[in-house]
Amino acid sequence: MRQFLFSTLKILISAALLYFALRKADLSNLASRIDIASLGWIALAIAVTFLQIFVGVLRWREISEDCGAPLGTRQAMRYNLIGTFFNQTLPSSIGGDAVRLWLVARGGAGWRAATYSIFVDRAIGLIALAILIVASLPWSYNLITDPAGRSALLLIDLLALAGGLGFLVLGRLRWPWLKRWWGTHHVHACAVIANRVIFSRQHGPMIAAASLLVHVLTVVIAWCVVQSIAAPVSFGQVFQLLPPVMLITMLPISIAGWGLRETTMGLAFGYAGLMTNEGINISLLFGAVSFIVGAFGGLVWIFSAEKAAQGISPIKVPE
Repeated sequence: MRQFLFSTLKILISAALLYFALRKADLSNLASRIDIASLGWIALAIAVTFLQIFVGVLRWREISEDCGAPLGTRQAMRYNLIGTFFNQTLPSSIGGDAVRLWLVARGGAGWRAATYSIFVDRAIGLIALAILIVASLPWSYNLITDPAGRSALLLIDLLALAGGLGFLVLGRLRWPWLKRWWGTHHVHACAVIANRVIFSRQHGPMIAAASLLVHVLTVVIAWCVVQSIAAPVSFGQVFQLLPPVMLITMLPISIAGWGLRETTMGLAFGYAGLMTNEGINISLLFGAVSFIVGAFGGLVWIFSAEKAAQGISPIKVPE
């Protein structure tokens, strides 16, 4: 019952945010700007999204092996594609992580190893995103002149960086009580693994490069969307504005980030002195690209051996 109420609340939040965001959008104008050339750019955005998923697979494969849940490249790619489908259908933009966890655990790795592999993979991705946001801060400050926008950006940067660094520092601590309590024990274990894979001479550089490339490809996808409707926005502006938006979209308060992403993009464009409606248009098309790729992931799920065997069972918590 509680899960149903939370899901219902998130649907309502998504609907409300979409309503407020779309009040400033001219959907008829957006539709009139889509032609044959636009479809070519959208197709390119879809192709880059598949590339992004593959790059994420390369990182996840290395992390999973260190967590005791080894995955083949083809298997990890299939799981990630299925995860993209459930990202579009489950509450929040990270709902697919729970499904990936279930797939890995049911594949024989066990619930603990599967949970650790997903948690560490997500944590490293967030750390990379925080670093990217902080690194671009000087240019973002030049772009955003509104005091409220600058304050919001700085707060997001500090929170993201503090969270990432705090997680890594936790893995360096050897306090006995961290292993005594259930919650701190598992979080500390994940932090230890994250430190080990990030600072590994053998795997660290590849994991770091893949983590940053995933977020750069997100910008490339958005840039393709910009080109599809000939929006008056430069690549540099997209690079500075999109990463903070994607960070906020990960908050589990909406369905697949819908509504939250459009509202945040509109605000970000407004703070940067750009047209708010263009930010919303770009966000809508960006979401459409994700939905199309998610639909392909849905086909992978429908014809998967896991789906044929049985439906998704409740996610168990590792002991």
